[in-house]
Amino acid sequence: MPPKQRRIALMGYRSVGKSSLTIQYVENQFVDSYDPTIENTFQKVIKIRGQEYSLQLVDTAGQDEYSVLPQSYFTNIDGYVLVYSVNSSKSLDVIKYVYDKILDMKGMTQVPVILVGNKSDLRMEREISFDDGKKIAESWKAPFLEASAKENQSVQDVFTQILMTVEKSENVGQEKSSCILS
Repeated sequence: MPPKQRRIALMGYRSVGKSSLTIQYVENQFVDSYDPTIENTFQKVIKIRGQEYSLQLVDTAGQDEYSVLPQSYFTNIDGYVLVYSVNSSKSLDVIKYVYDKILDMKGMTQVPVILVGNKSDLRMEREISFDDGKKIAESWKAPFLEASAKENQSVQDVFTQILMTVEKSENVGQEKSSCILS
């Protein structure tokens, strides 16, 4: 069976760790320096439950509540990893805006998305509790996890989870499309 092609976009406020999560996942290294991203695409082939996936990870430029998001962030994207930093309340506010914008642009009420609280290693600087992140994700009916790109904690889980979320949403769609109208 050929690998399934999946395009996943990582979105969130600037310096929340979108690139760090991606590079840790694809290259198994943590980049400590901050170099603002314009847009990068990373490739990785993985196998989950016997199915091979060819991933294209779109590491986007940081967004804010005034960002005009390019059309490319909404077309041909199978799922979204929405990232905030646990030490920045502002980044959580921005991710709520980004989520609403995605729903608006895609014209849907449900989109394959997961919410990730990154930088969980910054215990002393934390502004957002685990429960606060979880509540937002639950209101979106989306999976939630905290991760640390620096400590490589839950990084694999982030990408496995978004793939499973995409698969689940596609299977739901297939079930509905099998009805016959007479």
